[in-house]
Amino acid sequence: MAEESVKVAVRLRPFNSREKARNATLIIDMKGPTTYIKDPSAPSEEAKSFTFDYSYWSHDGSKLEGDGYIAPDPGHPNGKKFADQKTVFQDLGMGVLTNAWDGFNSTLFAYGQTGSGKSWSVVGYGVNRGIVPQFCEEVFNRVDAEKNNGSSTQFEVNFSMLEIYNEIVRDLLNPGSGGKGGLKVRQHPKKGFYAQGLTSALVSSYNDIEKKMEEGTTNRTVAATNMNATSSRAHTIVGITLIQKFKNAAGEETAKTGIVNLVDLAGSERADSTGATGDRLKEGAAINQSLSSLGNVISALAEKSSGKNTRVPYRNSVLTMLLKNALGGNSKTIMIAALSPADINYDETLSTLRYADRAKQIKTKATVNEDPTEKLIRELQEENERLKKMMEGGNIQVPRGDGDDEIQASEGMSEEEIAALKKQLEEEYKAELEENAKQMEEMKKAYEDKLRESQEDSKASSLSDTQAKKQTVPHLSNLNFDPQLTGKIVYFIDGDTKTVGNKKGEQSDIVLAGPSIMAQHAVFTVEGGKIFLEKMAANARLLMNGDPVNQKTEVKHNARLMFGTTQLYLFVNPKERDAAKTPYPEITFEMAQDEIAACSGFDMNTENKSQDDLLLQEDLADMIPAVEEANSISQELDKKLKFEIIIVSSEARGELSGRTEVMVRVSNLETGYEWVWSKNKFIDRKYVMQELFQKYDDGETWDVPPEQDPFYENPEDPVHIGSVKVWLQSLAYLIELKEQLEITDFRGRQMGIFNLEVVPCNKKGKEYTEADDVFVDDPEELVGKDLHFMVKVNSARGIPARYTDLYARFIAPGQTDFTETAQISGTSNPNWNFKKQYDLPVVKPEHVKMLRDGAMMVQIWGDQKSGQAKKSVNTKKEMEKLSMAAQQVHHGNANVKTVDAGKVKYMMQSALLEKRQKKYEEKMSQLRKMVKVANSHHKVRVETKVINEVLNASSWKEAEKQINKIPKDSGGDEIPKSGACTIL
Repeated sequence: MAEESVKVAVRLRPFNSREKARNATLIIDMKGPTTYIKDPSAPSEEAKSFTFDYSYWSHDGSKLEGDGYIAPDPGHPNGKKFADQKTVFQDLGMGVLTNAWDGFNSTLFAYGQTGSGKSWSVVGYGVNRGIVPQFCEEVFNRVDAEKNNGSSTQFEVNFSMLEIYNEIVRDLLNPGSGGKGGLKVRQHPKKGFYAQGLTSALVSSYNDIEKKMEEGTTNRTVAATNMNATSSRAHTIVGITLIQKFKNAAGEETAKTGIVNLVDLAGSERADSTGATGDRLKEGAAINQSLSSLGNVISALAEKSSGKNTRVPYRNSVLTMLLKNALGGNSKTIMIAALSPADINYDETLSTLRYADRAKQIKTKATVNEDPTEKLIRELQEENERLKKMMEGGNIQVPRGDGDDEIQASEGMSEEEIAALKKQLEEEYKAELEENAKQMEEMKKAYEDKLRESQEDSKASSLSDTQAKKQTVPHLSNLNFDPQLTGKIVYFIDGDTKTVGNKKGEQSDIVLAGPSIMAQHAVFTVEGGKIFLEKMAANARLLMNGDPVNQKTEVKHNARLMFGTTQLYLFVNPKERDAAKTPYPEITFEMAQDEIAACSGFDMNTENKSQDDLLLQEDLADMIPAVEEANSISQELDKKLKFEIIIVSSEARGELSGRTEVMVRVSNLETGYEWVWSKNKFIDRKYVMQELFQKYDDGETWDVPPEQDPFYENPEDPVHIGSVKVWLQSLAYLIELKEQLEITDFRGRQMGIFNLEVVPCNKKGKEYTEADDVFVDDPEELVGKDLHFMVKVNSARGIPARYTDLYARFIAPGQTDFTETAQISGTSNPNWNFKKQYDLPVVKPEHVKMLRDGAMMVQIWGDQKSGQAKKSVNTKKEMEKLSMAAQQVHHGNANVKTVDAGKVKYMMQSALLEKRQKKYEEKMSQLRKMVKVANSHHKVRVETKVINEVLNASSWKEAEKQINKIPKDSGGDEIPKSGACTIL
């Protein structure tokens, strides 16, 4: 069969509630298959365009039908181009089904940043079903149609749901697998990941699949709720295998198989937002690794499709191993790129479009999977015999091929490594023998036998009973970052009491997992028809509508309840709800998080806020529970670290530009060491913290070496002590700058005094002095000329004694790289005595603007000295001495500035004005002397040339020289002694 390009579709979602609140601007337009994106920071630039197989406009132009289905609205200007769920399925899903029916492998995967609408397209919500449920229903519609038409073909449909989280594969249909069952994923010491064996459940109807999807989604929700929305960091793969058995013309039994993978990838922004450069965990969080690997595979395949001989790195992650056939092998493949319409997501959306554009260049070659069943069994038997002989004779050969399908041994491997690899291969051969035997047994079974076994193993569904009970009985319903997972966990509050605790508690009625859940955490009681909630442990964290619950409190319908740091639930009281005269508002995960942030003292009002303020507000809502969770895990694992939210301006970070950001201050409770992490670095590490806690909670070995420990910071790594902002206006007028400025840390506190000079000089480095008088009246005079200057980092005074090995770093005007001084140790008052010349061969207008209006940030760095370590510090007890989480946030956020940046700028400008005034006075003195000399020699006028040379004289000596020419000026005409005097 001929090669086919990967089919690519992009889909634009509507604004979400937060984007509406901040009055987000639409940056996407679509015309036919072409998508246009506009850079909000460059409105005059032409929009970038990308053409795909489909460009789906699902942003607006819709209406809500009576059953809740979102359909095109003919009365809306965009109603004709609105793409609903049925349209997307007809264009994409039906093609996947047709391919599978014809015996081809097919894969559809959705890519995009978190919240862009991937799950909406793949799975859907409620009656707005996505591709997966529509596909499954249509499979059985076709099976029934074949049977009704008298076909003798036997059909088998196998269904599986897998989730990849941090390179661990979890079988969502088998909640006890924990990644140990189903798909076997191994890692070769030299060649990365490879997969072996896949089990799936045989299903007989769409109802079976719907039930298993519900079970799988619930299992996924449990894991996500335990660890607070890990779904956004996990890839979900729905696998459907369609087998058609029939006899061919020769009377042989033939099996035609179509394997379908429908994939909802994790949020793509994690691939780029991974924290500080060089951090050992930058690629350690596995979601980054898998999405980065997917990007590398797509790029390599695009190059390969253009004729280049490029190696494709499939084995770099579990995800790319599973999608190997889909992307570069025997499969017909479709990619859905989900797009955000908001201006604040421009960079991510543009990145997604470019990603999709590369994927469009990939070509695959699919063939029909049609082989005689008996031939398959015979080949498996022959393979088993070969493996048995190899193992009995001890003749384990180490493969050394060049193909991607072999596990290769590097020629540089030692004998010990080869021996270890042989042992590993022997174990894999044993596993392969077992797998082959299992497959042969499965093939020999009749379809009816397998179906009967599947039905016997299947649990009876209680979904209808649960749904009915939810209409009358008060209950808790989970809130999750992913709307698809919201409402999937339900705990009924029936009876007189309901206790809440962890699995270590004494038979709690509601068992919750996650950090900071106590053995006996809280209790619900029913009294006089009312429901009350109270803590069972004094230090149990329990919030209701964002506020701490410190005493027995009545729980009302729609109350938001937070147990510990990750368990967020909505309380539903059907009786109270149905008796209300007005409907209650719908509560979302984001609303509940905003509420917690507001109760922590942050202004979460969206009115009259700038875009940067709204982004900061959103970051706060996300980070407050994340920091509390990290503190809880630190306590549980006794990691000696305390985390606090801080709000840091760009200047406080030592940067000239950028918005104010949420960061995290990390304090070691034993040593007194302190670090500041960016939001992305903290989030990246928090997911690894969650992994450790999950192992700890499951009773598994969780301790890891420092290089893999998300709590570990190398105490020998330098830290940013503070910064100095140096305004450059003086240099714009070629006036030397000699200042003593305050060093301020990220909270605005003074950390010492800094002495610096910026002095104009000539090309050879000779510094200009006041006597040289190179002052210019207008910086625009510098355009087109060359400019040379010296930066002198002289010293600092009063740096806190807890720092040593002090050095300064800065980016000089017109430069792009940092300049660093030497390190000075053993003192709090370092004398660097550093100087370096910088040159601008041709001054441009932008250089003038930079000098006149801009500044240079100087950062002070150093190592931390260990404080007096406390003996046997227990993290939990030490943290209990501190304020509650909300007070910790306020404390960490106490940006009470001891140094006023505006005042510093004013002082520097005042100093410059004084110097400029002095220069002007010198010029006026020179002009007055010139007039005096002209008058004393009775000159009517002075030549313009002489005046110009006096004005631009580089020194008093040079001005005197020009003035002394006036008496000898024959063109000056002497004033007649009796005549009128011409005023100069």
